[in-house]
Amino acid sequence: MGTEPLPPGQRRVKGWPVSHYGPVPRFRQDTWKLQVFGATASGATYAWTLDEIAALPTTTITTDLHCASGTTTGDHEFLGVPAATVLELAPPGPRVTHVMAWAEYGYSANLRLADFASPRTLMATHHNGEQLTAEHGFPLRLVVPHLYGYKGPKWLRGIEYMTQDRRGFWEERGYHNIADPWAGLRYSYQEDE
Repeated sequence: MGTEPLPPGQRRVKGWPVSHYGPVPRFRQDTWKLQVFGATASGATYAWTLDEIAALPTTTITTDLHCASGTTTGDHEFLGVPAATVLELAPPGPRVTHVMAWAEYGYSANLRLADFASPRTLMATHHNGEQLTAEHGFPLRLVVPHLYGYKGPKWLRGIEYMTQDRRGFWEERGYHNIADPWAGLRYSYQEDE
């Protein structure tokens, strides 16, 4: 049930609780695509179908997941496309400092470019050897293991390159802009410290 050390203020729980805001979206393969847009180096918008995503190189990571509520679940094995692959295929412009990860229903999570580019950040399609379930983000879920879970949206649909930061869904509602569990950065009032 997890062998990694725990960040401060976290406690281990069993299983993989389902946690999200809003309903589980219905997947429509004929209209689904992942887009990369915003301040791309070329100025173009890039898009991939699910079959095209599935054809990209994949990697596997094993990690704990940390929720800002104080729970940690352990030993998750994710298979997916490294976020670094997106940065190679759709290069950001030279002034890009942040990305906004967009998901179904307009959900968003902002990340520093360095967090998105981390070698352990990936767009997961599988969990523990099985395709993701709808409740856990099928067909594509962003996994950013070194940050709190709200930085890794389920039902990923787009990556927007930004030349300045802008708050995402939970960040606009009082959660920390950086979301580092090892520093205990849960809430926006901590940003002034």
